[in-house]
Amino acid sequence: MDRPYVILNAAMTVDGKISSVEEDSEISCERDLDRVHLIRSEVDGIMVGIGTVLSDNPRLTVRRADGENPTRIIVDSLLRTPSDARVLDNSARTIIATSEKAEDKDRERIRSQNVEVIATGDKKVDLKSLLRILKREGIERLLLEGGSTLNWGMLDQGLVDEVRIAIHPCIVGGESAKTLVGGRGMKKIEEGVKLRLTEVERVGEDLLLVYKTEGSSSD
Repeated sequence: MDRPYVILNAAMTVDGKISSVEEDSEISCERDLDRVHLIRSEVDGIMVGIGTVLSDNPRLTVRRADGENPTRIIVDSLLRTPSDARVLDNSARTIIATSEKAEDKDRERIRSQNVEVIATGDKKVDLKSLLRILKREGIERLLLEGGSTLNWGMLDQGLVDEVRIAIHPCIVGGESAKTLVGGRGMKKIEEGVKLRLTEVERVGEDLLLVYKTEGSSSD
């Protein structure tokens, strides 16, 4: 396979929300947070979209488990990542994937912070090309932590091998609250990404569901 093995991991409420209407995304229980950090310690890279950086300002490091920090990959087509974002600190190797549309001054700004910039795609990041580059960079296993727009792009292009969802026993509602997967969506149910359930586990107060996608490289 010419790309990394990709695991989409997320926590969501019973009604499928990954954040509230005010972008509160603290969903996982304590034991599930431990599980997430353990996964981070076992992969080579962790990838999120610019929306997640802007709303959550995550560190994307390993803090609740033993192990090395994975390479952080930010998908940011227009290089909107703030200079003071936590992902730009020196705690782990960081790559920002952008498009040819990004301005030169922003590329210089990001590179000045010892962050690698990969440009692929005209107006938005070419995800397939990016994953091939990451594989050549030594990323064999990649953890995808969203958000909903990037989740859609990866699933729609068949770039996800495994889906791990922790369901928190809570309902928050809200038409504008983000769901696990956004984007334009499929027109019909039969067009959806097919999943095969491989594991069910109770993690603290949450319920963990593990799926393999149809055609996964591990099948």
